[in-house]
Amino acid sequence: MVGAGQAGLSTAWGLARQGFERGSGFVVLDGEPAPGGAWRHRWASLTLGTTHRVHDLPGLPFTPDDDRAPAVESVPAYFAAYERHFELPVVRPVRVSAVRRTDDGRFRVETDHGDWTARGLVNATGTWTRPFVPRYPGQELFRGRQLHTVDYRSPEEFRGQHVVVVGGGASATQLLGEISRVTSTTWVTRRPPVWREGVFDENAGREVVAKVEEAVRQGRRPGSVVGLTGLLVSTPYIRDGLDRGVLERLPVFDRITEDGVAWDATPTRPPRFVAADVILWATGFRAAVGHLAPLHLREPGAGFRLDGTQVVGEPRVHLVGYGPSASTIGANRAGQAAARALRRELRPGAPLSRTA
Repeated sequence: MVGAGQAGLSTAWGLARQGFERGSGFVVLDGEPAPGGAWRHRWASLTLGTTHRVHDLPGLPFTPDDDRAPAVESVPAYFAAYERHFELPVVRPVRVSAVRRTDDGRFRVETDHGDWTARGLVNATGTWTRPFVPRYPGQELFRGRQLHTVDYRSPEEFRGQHVVVVGGGASATQLLGEISRVTSTTWVTRRPPVWREGVFDENAGREVVAKVEEAVRQGRRPGSVVGLTGLLVSTPYIRDGLDRGVLERLPVFDRITEDGVAWDATPTRPPRFVAADVILWATGFRAAVGHLAPLHLREPGAGFRLDGTQVVGEPRVHLVGYGPSASTIGANRAGQAAARALRRELRPGAPLSRTA
């Protein structure tokens, strides 16, 4: 298995319950130096109360003492406790570079710490290591700073500068709310936001999951919640931003100049220019699956066609934390489903092998 975030740990728990021996029957290769997955890299101001719910991993409740605690500390501590409690065979830091088929029908997992050979593979690498930044004319000319959500640490680093925030998702609105308290901002999105009042409940979640499942069944790239629904949940920080007038958006600019962003004239609008010191790309992520390229599993639509978590045409390869299982609760269910499917396909017993 590759990846020890929520998806990887829930799958590892499921594999152990299905009879796969820890260490000899399955192993979890994780590229991070310590537990926590992508949560290790979140900004300090992201608290448990302001993030999307962190769902319990199977078998061990997540019971933080304070919703105001930084997620970057609390969630990795929980993951570390989970690994210890269930004695999960996580090996780190190990970076996987490629997965290939062998002549005897197995998979060779090539890493910076030697190779592993296995009968089945679970990929649970998430998206955090593949930030997406779209291309716009003149982007290379900009003399200010450009950064992605993954690079964000604190609003204080932007004090006294004008920041253009690009993106219409939850991260964009949260960072915009923080940054706008210390400096001036401009918000641009591809389409006007639609605010959803109330909580993002199970019914709403099922609607989104159904849309993502349809996308992966057809081999298309799964989209984000906002991309699929066009809705942003109206949270306290969003309501505060609306009250302060910082969530008034502009359509995405046409080009980037040396010192700002520009909109060309159209029949319905005049040209426009906004000077900027910083462009913050809150434009999402792509799945971190480049190491699977030698297996040639992608569909023409650039995605993976899945039946549940199984890749269609290769039932020994499962993607967990991808598409409909990208949420924390979705990863739990998918991890256990993948473990059951691998038990039926492989029958626990045959050991892993490793080449140092």
